[in-house]
Amino acid sequence: MSTPLRSLTAAALLLGATTLAQAEEVRVAVAANFTAAMKEIATAFEQATGHSTRISYGSTGKLYTQILHGAPFDVFLAADQRRPALLVDEGRASAPFTYAIGELALWSADPALITDGAALLESGTFERLAIANPKTAPYGAAALEVLESLGLAERLAPKLVRGDNIAQTYQFVATGNAELGFVALAQIALEPSGSRWTVAPSHYRPIRQDAVLLEGAEANPAARALLDYLQGEAARAVITRYGYATD
Repeated sequence: MSTPLRSLTAAALLLGATTLAQAEEVRVAVAANFTAAMKEIATAFEQATGHSTRISYGSTGKLYTQILHGAPFDVFLAADQRRPALLVDEGRASAPFTYAIGELALWSADPALITDGAALLESGTFERLAIANPKTAPYGAAALEVLESLGLAERLAPKLVRGDNIAQTYQFVATGNAELGFVALAQIALEPSGSRWTVAPSHYRPIRQDAVLLEGAEANPAARALLDYLQGEAARAVITRYGYATD
């Protein structure tokens, strides 16, 4: 082997070894509404950086509780701003930013059921209305705000079925266990089936979803790289395609 070729080969091997040595894993707690978008983003992130991801999905409230009890996460992608802010105030997190602004939709698997969402809710001509648990899921809290805004919270309370998170709420509707339900627009943005009513933002407070770097992950290059990637053009394109807004 000639000296120049030998040098190039050695350099390539060294570069590969360096890349592998720098590749790390980031453990991410992700709000359930962001599941589909995050799966797509994680795949692209891994391909672009060489880092790996280990992701847990759930309601924001339950993930927050797990973090308080020492769950080994590096990054938290919440469905609200309150829990990340609490973690920052407690010294358990840093570097908060809004990665997505969610929208709420009333959805039914029946393509003919929803023509005017507000009128349908007013009529009460259904047996079950699914919402996420408002105590742990911000989209569930937003759903209650909508019902209160329409003056229907008390009347429709007996018809409510609550999912542990927005993913389970979606399943209640998809499987017919509830005729309709309030879901994240992102869950149905790329799904043409069923019928929907995108709820006007005037009926609920903005669902600003914040991300934070968790305590102990400051020296993890994969964690910082993921947060940087979430704010880049490639991730933002995915986020908006799933029906979210971004700052």
